[in-house]
Amino acid sequence: MDFKGVFFDFDYTLGDGTEAILAGFRYAFAQMGLPEPEDEAVRRTIGMVLEDEYTLLSGDADPGRRARFRQLYVEKAAPLHAAATRLFPGARELLEALARAGIPAGVVSTKGSGTLREILEARGVLSLLVSITGGDKVSRPKPDPEGLLAALSGQGLAPAEALYCGDTVIDAEAAQRAGVPFCAVLNGTTGAEQFRASGFPCLHIAPDLWELKEWLGV
Repeated sequence: MDFKGVFFDFDYTLGDGTEAILAGFRYAFAQMGLPEPEDEAVRRTIGMVLEDEYTLLSGDADPGRRARFRQLYVEKAAPLHAAATRLFPGARELLEALARAGIPAGVVSTKGSGTLREILEARGVLSLLVSITGGDKVSRPKPDPEGLLAALSGQGLAPAEALYCGDTVIDAEAAQRAGVPFCAVLNGTTGAEQFRASGFPCLHIAPDLWELKEWLGV
C-alpha cells in the first residue's frame, strides 16, 4: 500500500450508532412539539451537522430552535452512544492490520470528539487510532476540509500521502477540497451510483470494510 496514513469518517463508515441517533431525534422532536421524523429520513441525514439535519427534517431554520434541538438531542443520545453503537464487521480487523503495518489511522467526523472516544474505547479500538478529530475541534464542518487537513498535519502527512474513507458525498467533497484521495464505503445510505454521479473523485468504492482491507492489501 502506498498510503502513509488512512483516515475514516465514523458514522456509517466504521460504526453504526443508529439506535442512539434515532432515540435522540425522537426525543428532541417530541419535546419541541414536532411530529416524529421517519427513521429512514433520519438515516439519510447522518453525517450532516445536527442543526442542519434538524432544519432539513423539520423545515425550521430558526437559530434558537436549531440550538434547542442540539441541546435536547445530546441530552437523550449522549448517554446511549457508547453502549448502543457497534462497529461494522471488519472494522476492528482493518484497524488492527493498519496498526501492524505501521500505518497511522485516524477518525475525522462531525460527531463530538468525546463521544467518539467513549464509543471507540468501549469497543476496544481507541488505542489503534492515532487521532480523533470531531466536529467540536473545527470551526467549519465537512465538507470544509479543515478537520481532515488538521488530522494530516498532526501526523506530518501531505494530502497526497493519505487516504480518506467515508460513506457520504459530503466526505467525498471534503477529501477533494483537501486534495486527499478518497475511498467510498457503502455501509450507509449512499449507493455506488450516487458517488459516481457526484462528480467528486473516488479512487475506490468498497462494498464493506472486509473488501476495503483486501483492496488496501493489509
